[in-house]
Amino acid sequence: VEENTMTVETAVFRFAGIMIMLSVALTFWVHANFVWLTLFVGVNLFQYSFSNFCPADTVFKWLGLKTEAQMARS
Repeated sequence: VEENTMTVETAVFRFAGIMIMLSVALTFWVHANFVWLTLFVGVNLFQYSFSNFCPADTVFKWLGLKTEAQMARS
């Protein structure tokens, strides 16, 4: 297993972090209503902790990324 191989879990957290930083920047420099994007990302992360469902997770799997469990088995 390569050390630099990105997993679905890593990609989801990186994507969420990028979206939060982008939405805060847009809120500050463009329009205050971009704060809703920050809230959406936060709520999505919160519900993921209960339901284990995340739309980004589904997209990353569709793009061919493997989960940490799949990587451990290979």
